[in-house]
Parts: sequence; structure tokens; C-alpha cells
Amino acid sequence: MSVPQYRKTAALALVAGLGLSLAACSTKSDDATGSAGGKVTVTVDCQPVGSQKELLKNWNDDVAEFQRQNPDIVIKSVSVGEQCNNPPDFTARLAGGTVTDLFYGYMTDLQQVLDSGQAMEITEYANKDTVPTWDSVDPALKEVFSDGGKLYAVPAKNYSMGLVYNKALFQQAGLDVNNPPKTWPEVRAAAKKISALGNGIAGYSEYSAGNTGGWHFTSLLYSQGGQVLTEDGKKADFNNAMGKQVLQNLKDMRYGDNSMGSRQLLQWGDLLTNAAAGKVGMFIGAPDATQAIVSQFQGKFQDWAMAPLPGQDGPAKATLGGGEGYFFKKGLSPEQVKAGLKWIAYQKLTPGKGQFDYVRAKPQNYPVGLPQPLLFAGGSEAQKQELELRKANANVDTANFALFEANPVPIKGEPRNAQAIYAVLDAAMSGVLTNPNANIDALLKTAEDKVNQLLAAES
Repeated sequence: MSVPQYRKTAALALVAGLGLSLAACSTKSDDATGSAGGKVTVTVDCQPVGSQKELLKNWNDDVAEFQRQNPDIVIKSVSVGEQCNNPPDFTARLAGGTVTDLFYGYMTDLQQVLDSGQAMEITEYANKDTVPTWDSVDPALKEVFSDGGKLYAVPAKNYSMGLVYNKALFQQAGLDVNNPPKTWPEVRAAAKKISALGNGIAGYSEYSAGNTGGWHFTSLLYSQGGQVLTEDGKKADFNNAMGKQVLQNLKDMRYGDNSMGSRQLLQWGDLLTNAAAGKVGMFIGAPDATQAIVSQFQGKFQDWAMAPLPGQDGPAKATLGGGEGYFFKKGLSPEQVKAGLKWIAYQKLTPGKGQFDYVRAKPQNYPVGLPQPLLFAGGSEAQKQELELRKANANVDTANFALFEANPVPIKGEPRNAQAIYAVLDAAMSGVLTNPNANIDALLKTAEDKVNQLLAAES
């Protein structure tokens, strides 16, 4: 979840610059083929919110240029505001049948999209003709959006998690910015020193609502060497010593040390708002969390650095990886699918264009140089081009991500039916962060029972 995602920032806007609300915009095309006046029309969701003026302008410019190059295609964007960062809202749109022709979703959304009956298979359409860099796209990411060898979405971002920390607060607390915590006991010790600075600063901050708590519980569990589900995916596998250690670490920091701040039940934007205001010393996240802190919440990217995810007694055993992409609504004409793929290729999968337009982003104070999104396979032509452009236009100190890049933690994917499981695990996270008398064993047992019921209902 790049925000995260994490539902991370996704930028789409109407070419004329008009923001259309979900209620005001029909997601249906002009006719059965999506054609009007000889042109093919496709609707796309997740344009930036109004406060993201530069991102919105960039997207408007991209739509205009894309349509200039493809005069037979019309791109219409539908604003759903912050809903693209909120998994429950996505589920509601899916259930209500209000998704756009091309609709944004997490890698973990594949199953619920398929279950909804609204996904269109695009295997035969995704190739070098529609997506020129298709052969460079990491095969593992294509696989994430496939079921039974059939492709249903195109990857647009990819990430893995590490420890994001505020260098300014580290220095104020007398901590070494070049030697951040490597274990959870070290995180606890550093958080205690940072929170001692006062002024409402949380030494370490964590999510516990809107499915984000369960998302982070999963990454914390991976760091311990655990897994959310058994290997066959049929049973919960977190009610054990490793799951208990995850919650005990948080409970110790929250109530043993009072180093996590009094405000809890944080969702994605809540934590990053606090971080941008200089009120968070550390949290776990992907590289583009720093991007969101700057572009959406007016923080300073020079304040932030990133290290590998800590482990319990040494390096983390694994870290969570994930990302997002665009699905295609069932019933689109072949012309609409091809037009949609060309648009995604331009905006999301072309070095030097769209999200990879580093020349444009550099003077806009938009971080360039982050080791993300990692969409292209190592050694591929597009990967080489993207890396060269990124290095040539970096406006952040890439040394801030050197520890993260130099010490890669094995990446483990998100569990099957992740969003539903994350919603269950939110309760365990919120329990230890809001109740000093929380019973960890009881919280995990309740979550285990609910996840097993959820899995049984699907089988």
C-alpha cells in the first residue's frame, strides 16, 4: 500500500483542467465502443486533489500532449479525492459499480476485483505496440496482476519498506544520523530519546486504522521472520511468538516509554501530516513516503533519510513489498483497451515522461533520486534509461537512501486477500496503541479467528 500508497499519490486530471467529482461524472463511455466523433474516449480515476497544484498542472500538460500525439484518443479524468489512498473507499466504489474505464488499485486488490466481476482480461492487448517498454517491465510485477496466466492490470508503481527517519530530530536528540537503528530494541531506545525533546514529538509513529494498521503489522511480522498466512494460504499464521513480539514492541514504546505520542488511530495521511510538521522521529515506509511528505504535506525532503527495515536481534528477515496498477473495466471495446494501455504507457512506463519526467520534476522541488518506483527489470533497456535520467536530475541527496539501497532486505509479497486481512489486523494494532491494559494474546486470537472465518468463507 505507495502510498502508498500504500495507496500512494496517483495524478490524473481532465485536459481542460476541470476537476470532476465522482458523483458528477458518468464512468460510462459515449457509446458501446467508447467512440464519439471518430475518437475513442476512456475515463480514468485518481487525479490529484486540489491542493496538489503542480501535480495537477503536470497531469493536465501530460494529457494535452498525449492527446496531441494521439488525436483519436480522449482521456477524461475522474476525481475521487483522497479515496485512492483509502482501501475501504475503493471497495465501496467497486461494489457500487462506479469504477472508471481504467481504475487504480493495489497489487493486493486483484482478488476482490476479480470477485466483483468487473475486471477485463487484457493479455492479448498488452505488448510492445501498446506499451513500448513492455518487455522491460519486471515479469514479477506482471505476475502479481495475473490470474491463471491471464493479465488484468498494468503495474504503475512498486515499492519495499524500510525505516524512514528524521535527520533533524536525530541530531537534536544526539543520535547519529549515519547509524540509524538496526534492531527493534534500538528503535525503542532511539524513540525514547527523540520523544524526550517534547513539543508533541513522537519518537516512533505507527498506523492503526483504515487497513493501514494491518498493512504495517504485516511488514513488522515479516521483519521477525513470520508470515500472515500458512504456505497453502488457508489459515492464519500470525498468532505465535513472532506476532506477539510485534505487538509487544509497540506496546512497550506506547505505554512503557510514552514515545509514540498520545494521538493514535492514524491513517496514511495522518502520520505523514505529522511527519511533515516535524513531529515524527521514525516510521516504516517506502521511499516515496518522503515524496508524499514534500509534495502533499509541505515537508522538507532534506530532513529525511532511509535505512533498511530493522529486525528483532539483527537484520530483518524480510520486508513487505507491494505497489499499484491500473485495471480495465469489463465491457470495454478493443479500441478503448488499446487507448488505455497507450495512456498508461505514456504516463507510467516511459522514462522521461509522466511520473519519470525528472527534468520537469527537479525544479518543482519534487524529489528526484529516490530508489522508486522500481518497475523495470534490472539490466533492461528502460531500467538503464530511467536510472541514468534519475541520477542526472537528482535534487535530493541520494546519500540519504544509501543505507537502504546498499543493504537490501529480502522482499516478501502481500498475503492473499490482503485488504480484508489488514482490516481485521487493524483492531490488533489499535488495541495495543489505545489501551494500556490490552491483552496481546486475546487480540491475536480474535484476529486469527476472524481471518480463518474469512478464508473459510472463500473456500
